[in-house]
Amino acid sequence: MTVPAPTRDPAAPVGPARRAAGPHRAAPGRGRGDPGRPAGRGRGAAGRPAGRARGRGAAWLYGGIAVGLPLAFLGTFFAWPVLALVARGFFPGGALDLGGFADVFARPRTLRILGQTLTQAALGTAGAVLLGIPGAYVLYRCRFRGRGLVRALVTIPFVLPTVVVGVAFRSLLSVGGPLGFLGLDGTFAAIVLALVFFNYSIVVRTVGGMWARLDPRAEQAARALGASPWRAFVTVTLPALGPAIASAASIVFLFCATAFGVVLVLGGVQFGTIETEIWVQTTQFLDLRAAAVLSVAQLVVVAAALTVAGRARARRERALPLRTTDAGHPLRLVVRRRGSAAGPGPARGGAAPARWRAGPDLLPALVTAAVVLGLLALPLVGLVAQSLRTPAGWGLDNYANLGTTGGSGALTVSVWEATANSLRVAVDATVIAVVVGVLVALVVSRRPRSRAARRGVAALDAVFMLPLGVSAVTVGFGFLITLDRPPLDLRSSLILVPIAQAVVAVPMVVRTVLPVLRAIDPRQREAAAVLGASPLRVLAGVDGPYLVRGLGLAVGFAFAVSLGEFGATSFLARPDRPTLPVVIFRLIGRPGAENYGMAMAAAVVLAVLTAGVMALAETMRTKEASQW
Repeated sequence: MTVPAPTRDPAAPVGPARRAAGPHRAAPGRGRGDPGRPAGRGRGAAGRPAGRARGRGAAWLYGGIAVGLPLAFLGTFFAWPVLALVARGFFPGGALDLGGFADVFARPRTLRILGQTLTQAALGTAGAVLLGIPGAYVLYRCRFRGRGLVRALVTIPFVLPTVVVGVAFRSLLSVGGPLGFLGLDGTFAAIVLALVFFNYSIVVRTVGGMWARLDPRAEQAARALGASPWRAFVTVTLPALGPAIASAASIVFLFCATAFGVVLVLGGVQFGTIETEIWVQTTQFLDLRAAAVLSVAQLVVVAAALTVAGRARARRERALPLRTTDAGHPLRLVVRRRGSAAGPGPARGGAAPARWRAGPDLLPALVTAAVVLGLLALPLVGLVAQSLRTPAGWGLDNYANLGTTGGSGALTVSVWEATANSLRVAVDATVIAVVVGVLVALVVSRRPRSRAARRGVAALDAVFMLPLGVSAVTVGFGFLITLDRPPLDLRSSLILVPIAQAVVAVPMVVRTVLPVLRAIDPRQREAAAVLGASPLRVLAGVDGPYLVRGLGLAVGFAFAVSLGEFGATSFLARPDRPTLPVVIFRLIGRPGAENYGMAMAAAVVLAVLTAGVMALAETMRTKEASQW
């Protein structure tokens, strides 16, 4: 017997439509307590509003925590100390008195310092950008053996203590130093060179990270149409790199304008800047009024630089794709010329001789090698050489003396004890900076639809960049005058130094993690939320994997910056618990060859620690995290 085939109702859905219609048929069962799926996640009339309401409530709660905790931290440990110090200058008798502006800016010394600050910052930025663009190309667009090691070496100057670098340059350029014949000791050029030494890595990493993900086909098309390599770079590649270059230049200008240790050691009073003048007026003259006026002037410069950096960075981050192929190519120093002078065929009696010419990467490779070896490595090598020089000749006596307190009781603890203390403080500061910085990055990485919310996110991003440009001396001195009474009497607490260092490190964490989070397609979060995932589950399932990828470099930067922080720590470190940069500064200021040799040896120890941390962080680097 033949069984007739079942007939299908023409109105019945088939395929995906039938599967989509299934939940509608089952909805009444779930509404009556079907244990298969929760009622709130279906499309029933009763479950939908309650589920959405709970999701919105949880999102507001978590968003409030993510915004409130960082703002409370920044307000308590940055805004309050800085504003308190400024208020002491503007309210000397309890009433507002703005006469300090006219008084301070009428001084010829102030106008000279402002001019020197802007000139040094402009020249340092120009040098770092001009030398950094070839380095970005070689280290991020080309592949060669040892590239990771060179990247780590390039990053070391940025995290070294400023006082150490100033002494290293002075020993290199002094009359008896290896480059003493240049006559640059105590000159304006020496300061500019040291500023380029510090900020070269910012340009290399920021521009290089963008360059590594550029599609090479646009430049290849220009070359195929007859453009020379230089014309293709100027007309195609350089405009594409414009946002990254502008972002790097504004950040470098900010750091050059707020340089402290380098200018203090190399320039002294003759080539002082706003940063060093704030320190002089605060610590030597106790003129808080003048320091407050100069702090306001510095904030204006910082705000302008951060505004330019924020706009350029926003353009650059919107251009970041989530996934890119490696556009790098092997380093081409020389290339073989096709054919010969006699033509493409073989020469008479045998094959044509091989002819070679300079490759397209030869010039940027030579410039990068000269900068890395001459500007970056030479001061570090000179530092090592000074640490091995003793009154009796060459040897390891300075390193052996690190277990002592120096000549004539220069220190209260040994250098090794100070090193252990620096490591403990850096661990605490890194934990605080990572927690606060990640919360800020999670909030700032969102792209809200309303214009008011977008402005709020941009304002939050700019606010947390302010510690980069405000004098660390101002922050440290502000801690002393505000955190010395209940309910926050922390002046004798061991947590005070880690908090001060975390304030400086938080912007580094934000800038490292933020490109990773902004590279995530927001539709992934929306899809997860539509499928019923809670805000915490969206965070763990969508943002979490990318966040973990970017944390390695963020932790490395925060740890290295904490190790080398000197400005605020010099005010806050207890005599029995100094950090390594503070000990080095004390040894440099004490007479005697033994103390000076110990300072050089301690500086080498600090450089090795920071190099090791950054090399480890470099191995955990992601393409998105490399933007900072």
